[in-house]
Order: sequence, then C-alpha cells, then structure tokens
Amino acid sequence: MTDRPWLSAYPAAVPADIDAGQYASLVHLMEESFTKYAGRTAYSFMGKEVTFGETDSISRAFAAYLQGLGLVKGDRVAIMMPNVPQYPVAVAAVLRAGFVVVNVNPLYTPRELEHQLKDSGAKAIVIIENFANTLQQCIAATPIKHVVLATMGDMLGGLKGGLVNLVVRKVKKMVPAFSLPGAVGFNDAVTQGTRGTLRKPEIKPDDVAVLQYTGGTTGVSKGAVLLHRNVIANVLQSEAWNSPVIDKVPKGEQLTGICALPLYHIFAFTCSMMLGMRMGAKTVLIPNPRDLPAVLKELAKHKFHSLPAVSTLFNGLANHPDFDKVDWSNLKVSIGGGMAVQGAVAELWLRKTGCPICEGYGLSETSPSASCNPTTSTQFTGTIGVPLPSTFMKCVDDDGNEVPLGQPGEIAIKGPQVMAGYWQRPDETAKVMTADGYFKSGDIGIMDERGYFKIVDRKKDMVLVSGFNVYPNEVEDVVARMPGVLECAVVGVADDKTGEAVKLVIVKRDPALTEEQVREYCHANLTGYKRPRVIEFRTDLPKTPVGKILRRELRDKK
Repeated sequence: MTDRPWLSAYPAAVPADIDAGQYASLVHLMEESFTKYAGRTAYSFMGKEVTFGETDSISRAFAAYLQGLGLVKGDRVAIMMPNVPQYPVAVAAVLRAGFVVVNVNPLYTPRELEHQLKDSGAKAIVIIENFANTLQQCIAATPIKHVVLATMGDMLGGLKGGLVNLVVRKVKKMVPAFSLPGAVGFNDAVTQGTRGTLRKPEIKPDDVAVLQYTGGTTGVSKGAVLLHRNVIANVLQSEAWNSPVIDKVPKGEQLTGICALPLYHIFAFTCSMMLGMRMGAKTVLIPNPRDLPAVLKELAKHKFHSLPAVSTLFNGLANHPDFDKVDWSNLKVSIGGGMAVQGAVAELWLRKTGCPICEGYGLSETSPSASCNPTTSTQFTGTIGVPLPSTFMKCVDDDGNEVPLGQPGEIAIKGPQVMAGYWQRPDETAKVMTADGYFKSGDIGIMDERGYFKIVDRKKDMVLVSGFNVYPNEVEDVVARMPGVLECAVVGVADDKTGEAVKLVIVKRDPALTEEQVREYCHANLTGYKRPRVIEFRTDLPKTPVGKILRRELRDKK
C-alpha cells in the first residue's frame, strides 16, 4: 500500500512523517533534556520534586555503579518497581551504561518472575523491598547475580523518607519478610557510583534498549525486542500527534502529565516517561492507581495538561465522589489506550472534564502506539483512529493479502516503531512478521474509506483485563497442574469494571475439589489480573472432533 488515505484526517500541525534519525540513541535524547531543562521539575512524587538535573546526576552515578559490577554492553538489567522516582533514574542509568532494560511487573508471582529473569538472562535487578520476598523465592533458579534494593522513601529526603518507610513497613505492613544476602541499597549504590566514573559506551540506533515482555500471539511470555530507534520513533510520533493540543498550553507554563499507568507497561514507559523527558515535562508519579481517593488527592495538588489512562481508570475517576475536588480545566489531552474505551465512559468523561478521550491503539511489539484518533476530535468515534506519522496499516487475510475496503482482516502494522522481533525466538518472530516488514497484530479490524480503523474481534483467544493481556494457554497450563483437575479451559467474559474478566471452566479429577481451593492455588501462582473472576465446574468440555476445546462455546454460554 503506497497511498495513505488517513493523511486527510491529520490536523494541520501534524506531519505525515517524523525523522527518527535525529537521535542516535535514547541516551542522546535523555542527555539533551538533562542539559536543556536542568532546573525544571522532571518528577513529582508524594510532594517531593526531582529536577532534570538531579535525575541526570543520580542516574549517572547509578550507571557508574552498574558498570562497576562487571556487566558488559548489552547485558540485561531487570527493573521491578511501581511508579517511584527510582524507576526513571534506573532506566536512565541502565541505558547510559550501555545495558538493556527489562521491565518487570512487580505483582508477578515467583513462577512468573523466574520465567522472565531466566528468559531475558538478566544479571542484575533493581527491585523495591515490597516485592523482595517474591524474588527470594526464585532467585536461585535465575541468572541474577546482583540485587539493588529500593524503598518507597529513598528519594524523599532523610526525615520524610524514613517516615514513609516506617509507615510502609510497620503500619501498612506492605513489606513481607525476606532474605536477599548481598543485596545493596539503592542509595548506597548511588553513593558508591559517585566515587566511580561512567564510561560512555557507543550506543547505536540498532542496539537493543528494552525487552518488553508480552504473550505475543501465544501464551508463552516472550520479550519484544525494542531497539533504541524504535522507542525514539514512537516518542517523536506521539509528540507530533499531541502537538495540536499541547501547543495550547500557555507559554511559560510547564507541560505537566499524570503518570497513573505503571511504568513497566510500555504505554506509560514511552508515552509518559520518555515523551515527558523529550518535552521537558513534569511527570506526576502515581504509585497505586487502584487507590482512587489517593489518586484524586494527588491530582488536586497539580495543574496538569495530559492524562494517558485505560478506560477503567477514566471510569473510576469520573464516578468517584471526590472527582470535583480536582481542577480539570487545564486538561488538554486524555489518551485512552491499553484496552477498548467504552462509549458510555467517553461520554461521561467529556461531560465532566470538557476534554474528550482520544482512543489510540498499539502493542508492546509497536513500542506501543500505532494509531490514534486526532487530538482535536470533539467527539468519541468508537474507532482506534488513524495510523500515526510514518506508520502504515492494512487489513490482511490469512494468506497476507490485503482485503477489500470495509472487509474484516487482521490488522498489520509497518513503521519505525515496530520491534526487531521476539528475544531469542526466531520461530515466533517468523509467525508475526511478513516478508515486507509488517507486524501481524492478531486483532481483526476494518478500515473505512477515510483510513480510520475499527477493531471488530481478536484472532487470538487473549483476554484483555483493564488493559493487560491474559493468555488462556498460560492460565490453563498453571491450573492443569493442580491436583484434582482433570482438564480446564479459560475464556474472557464481559465485565463492567475491567472490560473483560477471566472465566475458568474445570472438569474435576477429584470430586471433593472446591472453588475456594482453586482460588487459593491461582492466588499463589498467578498475578492479580490473570486470576479467574468466574469459576465453573462441568462434567465435560465442548470439543471439536479432533479434541480441540471449543472456547467460543464456553464464551457464548455464560
């Protein structure tokens, strides 16, 4: 496809293409901002503001510390923390040292964490103490040799930091007992690093920047290999796309974005942290978006312009009794991603804030943004918008041929933000990449004559819970190992709060098996969003003549 019908939908200020070659690496991009915006606030967390200059000096010291461990260029370093200021510092340090960031969900169970650490080959991990117990349970089976242990209060200053840590540990009891001999405290590591010198490695656009783990098109979690140029491209594409509304921020007022999505998720990693770095923005870090009263209390303290979120968060905020305690009048752009935005939520949000939700679309494999509705839209379209600058999208059949306009086909994406492949899995990469460089998304969509895309179904059986991918294969594999289970199947069912929820259907081997036992087992082996909301026992599962479980029948029969 050479023509791009969607370009006519672009606002006047948005270019058809971006120049991803203006930076050699993400380090180049970050260091430019560290210098240009040194005196500005980069991150706001629990009342503490961290400047770009401070982020520069702390990350430089931490990078020197990491190099001093004997790691070599290209080694992987895992980061397992919620949204605390040590996260962006660690990311900057890992990249500046010439290493690769492995983003890890801090809510993982030991089984899930072990898989990711082994698969990535990570030799070091930066982890917050709240989840150190999880690491303790699996570290012996992983290649991890170095542990840097952070606390909630590390960057809040002595008195306040100590108080916060006391509350977290003793009052809220959020730090289960753990033993990680040889672990070094985050602040101690930074202090050690200040005595060393950062050797600046040569980092090229095609060097690996991030391993972003995803189920891809199957249930085995694998790392999408995102190169420096992939993430740079997506930052610049997002900046160009947002420019028509960001230009409306009054001169002299620092652009401020709310980061309530977790930084280990590629949406927040690129569209909050990296984009904020590029634009010299203040990023307000929200450590727990599920605590809506705390989120709204924090928002009430700031004048903010941008809020990327998933539909469930928009809905939760808009329906909360404290909603009106926040000044929403400066909000210029609300980007909805991660999951489908529900029409009713979009209408309510527009009515209450005056700022429409622009729904976008992307995947870990596309760094993540591939398409979005124009930020100048005044109404909800129910589509995923049009491809971003320098991005091509089409709908194809099973043989890879483009389907006629208006016909459903698998959405295929080509652009500078598309991953290099899956980490050490050429077979899986071959399944999703076409000969002409398109990534097959697994989502079934339709393109209209204006170039707008709409998702109509999923080719894969993935369940999307509040923007997080749950692969039935993985949950089934875990549950099938439980004594008392003969066979099982997992499907997604509609859920008012999370969009979809996990439904687990079990055929018992042991008649005495109870729902409570199954829930306890899932709690121990699966992170929260993967756990079944609905559990059903049956005498058999519907199957094809060759024995394949008919998930669709289980979905249709609530």
